Amino acid sequence: MELLQGEYIGNERGFGFVKIAENEPDIFISKKDKKDALNGDVVEIKIINKNSGEHKEGTVIKVIKRNTTQVVGTFEKSKNFGFVVPDDNKLGTDIFVPKSSFGKAKNHQKVVVKITKYPKKGMKAEGKIIEVLGNIDEAGVDMLSVIKEYGLNNEFSKEVIKEAKTVSQMKISLEGRKDFRKNTIFTIDGEDAKDLDDAVGVKKNKDGAYTLEVHIADVSNYVKEGSKLNEEAIKRGTSVYMMDRVIPMLPKELSNGACSLNENEDRYALSVIISIDKNGNVLDSDIYKSVIKVTKRMSYKEVQEILDGKNIEIINKYKEYIKDFKLMEELAKILKNRRMKNGYLALEIPESKITLDKNGIAIDVKAYENTFANEIIEQFMLTANETVAEKFYWLNAPFIYRVHERPDEDKVKELNKYLYNLGYKIKGKLDEIKPTAFSKILEDVKGKEEEKVVANLLLRTLKVARYEAENKGHFGISSKYYCHFTSPIRRYPDLFIHRIISKYIDNGYNVKEETKEKYFNQAEKYSRVSSENEQIATKAERTSEDIKKAEYMQNKIGNEYYGIISSITSFGIFVELENTIEGLVRLTEMNDDYYIYDDINKILVGKEKKKVYKLGQKVKIEVIYADKQTRKIDFKLIDDNES
Repeated sequence: MELLQGEYIGNERGFGFVKIAENEPDIFISKKDKKDALNGDVVEIKIINKNSGEHKEGTVIKVIKRNTTQVVGTFEKSKNFGFVVPDDNKLGTDIFVPKSSFGKAKNHQKVVVKITKYPKKGMKAEGKIIEVLGNIDEAGVDMLSVIKEYGLNNEFSKEVIKEAKTVSQMKISLEGRKDFRKNTIFTIDGEDAKDLDDAVGVKKNKDGAYTLEVHIADVSNYVKEGSKLNEEAIKRGTSVYMMDRVIPMLPKELSNGACSLNENEDRYALSVIISIDKNGNVLDSDIYKSVIKVTKRMSYKEVQEILDGKNIEIINKYKEYIKDFKLMEELAKILKNRRMKNGYLALEIPESKITLDKNGIAIDVKAYENTFANEIIEQFMLTANETVAEKFYWLNAPFIYRVHERPDEDKVKELNKYLYNLGYKIKGKLDEIKPTAFSKILEDVKGKEEEKVVANLLLRTLKVARYEAENKGHFGISSKYYCHFTSPIRRYPDLFIHRIISKYIDNGYNVKEETKEKYFNQAEKYSRVSSENEQIATKAERTSEDIKKAEYMQNKIGNEYYGIISSITSFGIFVELENTIEGLVRLTEMNDDYYIYDDINKILVGKEKKKVYKLGQKVKIEVIYADKQTRKIDFKLIDDNES
């Protein structure tokens, strides 16, 4: 009997999958075969069917480890008992709460329940309410629920804050540092940004080459090894951005204060000075511990208005710096063109911009507009990250790299099935696929109606980027050497490699072997922990978006919109609207008599099956359901000649 162990990943429809290994297909577990497993549990399974389509099929033998101890949900109260309905609809069970364990919870409140008995032989899990978050419609309770659901810590201990206040009072010293305070440099960020960790400047030399300056806040100067700040930063791993709030990796005394590169204030930095030729090739580079003083704080909006040259007020306000921003634009275009030729995947999938009112209610959702001002910073940061990664790779230094490996051959074959029906095909050896094969598809689909759908299909095919102590290149940006160096205020891997860089600079790049061995071990540990924390943060951010999108659509029931069919499944069609909101058209809402092609690229509807819906098609929908509690939005298709 073939026994395997892995993590059980539940599905809201009752079945699930068990993830055995990173690059192996998950094992399908039917509802009857999951036994008492909950989402996230480590289970032992046996294979019962090796030939059940894309996935082998298994049955749970036993639960090895329970990974869920607390659950966030809505309390449903009866006279002598109650239930907590989990916000995580993949968990697999409601939590039974005896009357003696109600605490102060009232009906329909959001609560945290501690599991006291796990499900067994068909019996539901049992628990005790340990915290009341508030009424389900109370301002801020929805986001607080997400924070609790993912185990995020939105407060710092008194000891950590005290340490942050102490180190933030440190006086700036030039000892052992290069003085860049007279250089013309700028921060360019969103208008609401408070943690400014990168500043840039560009000069053009007489020989036509460019000098790019990328100055990054030297957070490692404040967050020392062995400190409480460092231990807290390791635990958090990353800052989490949830709508109207940030759960920072570091206290505001550092993230918004001493480390933030605020205008006209002396700041410690690590500065990468890069010489680049007219074709975008890096000719030479140096890294310095430095002191800088930002000339001007700029927003993306202001810089774009300068580049557009239409807003006279902005032009006059920044007239002495216009040449600087024009030079930045010039260099960024050169760098991007070079990347595109090398196969850089410009997946232009718009992020959602969700506007909340003073009570935290979603009042607008639209696609976030990226301008070339955003592209300037993107290209400069990519260049700095590559330059630093390559330098320390050849030094054989302990390091954390940002790794994005080539997609699996089977995934690319599956992608080609979808692309074929849209008139495209990934070419070349699929087991040795190169980024240029993907970028060619993006180039072919540019400006067409199905562009967004194809970009999403490519994104789903790619592996998830992660942190590793070993350099394995980055497929998505077509780079042999890549790391995260530019955001140490909000990402621990960046902070860690800043510490390594400083260690090498301070010792004239002559670091003892025992010191290197120590940091090699740390690099492996922190890579793993940071990747796990990043995944949790990403899930929390997406969940908060889903809640607010559903909240926004709750008062749009009956409204009609046009959208694009973004995916087709065995249970319905997902349609994405122009404002980035996606909803499900269930097959039961379409027609009782339907047929699905094997490759699930099309659905034929009606008795004669003459009505065809396919991936990328423009359709008209009516909003028929939206609920922030379930985080679901449902649409109904409307016959429309224009579609």
